[in-house]
Formats: sequence, structure tokens, C-alpha cells
Amino acid sequence: MNKSIHLRLRIYILLLFIVVIIGIIGMMVLERLSPLDSLYFTIVTITTVGFGDIHPVTPLGKLLVIGVILVGVSCFVGVAGNVIEYTIEKREHSTRMHNLNMVIGVFFSEAGTNLLKQFSVHDPGVEKIRSALLVSNNWFPEDFSQALDMLRNYESKIDSRDVSLDTLQEFLSSKRGFLLSLFGNPQIREHDRFTPLIRAVFHLAEELDARDHLTNLPPSDYNHLSGDINRVNGLLVVEWLTYMQHLKKHYPYLFSLAMRTNPFDKNASGIVQ
Repeated sequence: MNKSIHLRLRIYILLLFIVVIIGIIGMMVLERLSPLDSLYFTIVTITTVGFGDIHPVTPLGKLLVIGVILVGVSCFVGVAGNVIEYTIEKREHSTRMHNLNMVIGVFFSEAGTNLLKQFSVHDPGVEKIRSALLVSNNWFPEDFSQALDMLRNYESKIDSRDVSLDTLQEFLSSKRGFLLSLFGNPQIREHDRFTPLIRAVFHLAEELDARDHLTNLPPSDYNHLSGDINRVNGLLVVEWLTYMQHLKKHYPYLFSLAMRTNPFDKNASGIVQ
């Protein structure tokens, strides 16, 4: 969301608070009003209600009220305007994120889940995190949070020698048009995790395409490809679990299918048992 709106709103609220405090103290000292009457008078003045039942009688009190009106009313209008702008921006952001999650869902349907299945088979440490990936209908937000914390600290150690690079290249090549279309979606820029994931997947596809053959490569090249694969896998598992949390909250019927076809579940099946 727009950070400038947050900043402006905080500044206006701070200034309004300062004006209110100055108004209360000033009216207590200059006009000898009680704290409650001072607060009441300051608020009705700033909000332009102005009942007129309390009014300043001393010259300094009148000057103070003039200052409160000039500064306080401006701050009050600023707060009101920014609250409205923030509300509209929040609603628009929610709509954009909803649309983006639809794009993420298409990505996993088209490519992401298949890649997870290919990689998880060759990840020697997958058993350490399998519990964080076997999502069930009984999970609560705190379960997702704990699992995500575990995944963010996990580094996969997939060796590219164990992966069928030809199969992986063929699959990614078949999805090149789809990946390019994701880059062209302006909503992708709204997401600070999904964009790096798409870049990493596309880079891996380019790396594989850049080689005339994918067998009998030098050790240094296998190590390089291992790094690319593990980068994609690390981003994939975190984004997949985040998307699962989104489905559970908003689309239980989609979550049911995603849970039954979990790429990390050895007994996964689309058939409802």
C-alpha cells in the first residue's frame, strides 16, 4: 500500500494532537477554564461546530483561538481527508491482492505444483520440513505462521545431478509463453515474494536452454545449476504454503483439492476418501 498516505496521516494526527494539547493548556491558563471545559471548547472549535456557549474573553485567549482555528481546522481536515484516502487505497489494495492471488493460483496449477513434485523427490532434507508442508483442514493461522518460519530458515540441498535436467528443461520450455505472460501482468509488481519467484523460474529455464546438452557437464556447471534449482525450490515452498493459507481462508473448496493433491504428501490423491 502507499506509504506516503500512512506518513501524511501520522503527521496530521500528531499535529492535531499537539494543537489539542496546546488549546487545552492555553484555555486553562488564559481563560481559567476547567480541564473538561478546555477540552470541550478546543474540540468544538477544531471541528468547526462552534456552539458559542463557551468563548474566550481575554485578548490572549482570542489570539490563541485564532491560532487553534487556523492550524487545528487544517489538521482536522487533513486527518479526515487522509483517512478517506487510506480507506479507498486499502480497498483497492485488497482487490489487487485478490486478483494477484488468482494469478498465483494459476501459476501453481500450470507450473508450480509440478516443479515442487520434481524437486521434493530429490531434496535430501525434505523430511525435516514435511510436517510443515502437510497442511490439513485443522490448521489455524498460528500453524501456518510456525510452518512459514520453519520454511524461511530452511535451505534445500538438491543436487542437479539427481534431477532429470532434460525433463525439467522440456517442462519449462513448454511453459515459456505462460511465464512471459506473468511478467506482463502489472499486478505482479505488487507482490514482493512472487516476483522474485517468477524471475528465478525464468532464469532457471534460460540456464537450461543455454546448454547444447544437459549430460556429462563439468562439476562446476552442475553446482551452478544446483544453486539455481535450490533458489527456485526455496521460494516455491514458501509461496506455496502462503497460497494454501489464502485458499483455506477464502476458498475452502479449492483448498480441499489443493490439500488432497499436496505435492509433499506421499499418499496424495485427488479422490475424496
